[in-house]
Amino acid sequence: MVDKSLNFIEEIIENDIDSGKYEGRVHTRFPPEPNGYLHIGHAKSICLNFGLAEKYNGKCNLRFDDTNPLKEGEEFVESIKRDVRWLGFDWEDRLFFASDYFEKMYEYAVKLIKMGKAYVCDLTPDEIREYRGTLTEPGRESPYRNRSVEENLDLFERMRNGEFEEGSKTLRAKIDMSHPNLNMRDPVMYRIIKKPHYRQGKKWYIYPTYDWAHCLEDSIELITHSLCTLEFADHRILYEWFLDQLGIYKPQQIEFGRLNLTYTVLSKRKLTILVKEGYVNGWDDPRMPTIAGLRRRGYTPEAIRDFVDRTGVSRTDSVVDYALLEHCIREDLNKKANRVMAVLDPLKVVITNYPEDRVEWLDAENNPEDESAGTRKIPFCREIYIERDDFMENPPKKFFRLAPGREVRLKHAYYITCNEVVKNENGNIVELRCTYDPASKGGWTEDGRKVKGTLHWVSARHCIDAQVRLYDHLFVKEDPEEGDNFLDNINPNSLVVLDNCKVEPSLKDARVGDKFQFLRKGYFCVDEDSKDGRLVFNRTATLKDSWAKIQKKLS
Repeated sequence: MVDKSLNFIEEIIENDIDSGKYEGRVHTRFPPEPNGYLHIGHAKSICLNFGLAEKYNGKCNLRFDDTNPLKEGEEFVESIKRDVRWLGFDWEDRLFFASDYFEKMYEYAVKLIKMGKAYVCDLTPDEIREYRGTLTEPGRESPYRNRSVEENLDLFERMRNGEFEEGSKTLRAKIDMSHPNLNMRDPVMYRIIKKPHYRQGKKWYIYPTYDWAHCLEDSIELITHSLCTLEFADHRILYEWFLDQLGIYKPQQIEFGRLNLTYTVLSKRKLTILVKEGYVNGWDDPRMPTIAGLRRRGYTPEAIRDFVDRTGVSRTDSVVDYALLEHCIREDLNKKANRVMAVLDPLKVVITNYPEDRVEWLDAENNPEDESAGTRKIPFCREIYIERDDFMENPPKKFFRLAPGREVRLKHAYYITCNEVVKNENGNIVELRCTYDPASKGGWTEDGRKVKGTLHWVSARHCIDAQVRLYDHLFVKEDPEEGDNFLDNINPNSLVVLDNCKVEPSLKDARVGDKFQFLRKGYFCVDEDSKDGRLVFNRTATLKDSWAKIQKKLS
């Protein structure tokens, strides 16, 4: 087996270890904002940060970057902890919150003011943007830039005490208004927000910006390699400037490419719109690209980690075909999921030459990919259900399923032949009358005659009623951003609910989260909406693997 080559972050880390930088330590962190649920893009960051710590015998912190009281809450904290654990990672005793460092951050801000490197500014947010300049034009200095240290210290303390209105003042770093990097043009460090914090209550009236807080959090926690997505590359110079001015421990910021997915939006703002405006049924809706949504849909941690591993780590953003994600879950569930029979659109079949009072319990293998999965008993009797689309009264040439006068095989059971079609007053087919061959038990006969079609079925007398939810892409276009509004590309058929499904009786004790392959239909899992006597299944993926075909074309 050929060893997998190192990605560029692993090369940096190994060089740092060899050179003795950070005394050979590897200490990473996963720093989500608790203002929404994690999505598949975050899974890449989770696997990268925790995975590198694991690989190099280091540590990884889970740190909540909770610096904005307007959108954050305990619900999101708990959901994020649940998702990280579910993916298979453990932060041990290293659970941290940016809000726990607020006092220390304030002290550092005071230090910068005393050094003449920060000042209180009275410009409004719009005026700050106007004064900032453009990529081709330098900015203008704020008229408040040269306040004395004493005045700035007084105003900053009064900001903290809540004496000023929101938006009336900010604390800004004093750097260079003509710097070619706009992030260095006197960036805002603190803004006034008079909203209680979900952890700190009403203790604070000022809150740090991301650029000010993030480098301090990394420094306080002695992080060695601070891994960020590419949009933070232009912020690295500011990250380092703050730490250099303060003369405190400086981690190394490294940027990697963000993961994007076709037929999906991963903007937290847009995901929030989908939830709040009712386009989906919550953050864990199985159509959502959130980890909670994927979990509810039936995805496994192993499949998601495999997907992240296959997408790799690069210095550029990438758009990955959703089909690869589906390929990964199929590969995983093909090995794990027991095969069962479920009829989603039932059509009754009466086997006229089968005794009315007879029931046979037939042997069926649970998983041909796993011998240890064993077998189960399934009941067979005079009346069964098959899929409605497995019968055609006037079939085309290459239709090999059931039709008048045609013989097919029932999986694990017998050959049957259709002799009569029963219709209602509207001309709709409501029942088929068939005969079976008693000598074909198990699905073969001694005369060796060929039967092309094999159908799944359930016993009408023993089956269980179920609801099945068929999920598809939430958007009709590969790039949902195409057009004026991403909401215009919502798929109206992203969820189809089937209420009259019939499943075999072995599923009566199925529990929430249990996963199965419905023969010929796809992979399904039991949803949390299931109640006693009423199972609800979510389709995780169809059986057709389009990614394998894509790969074949590319090879």
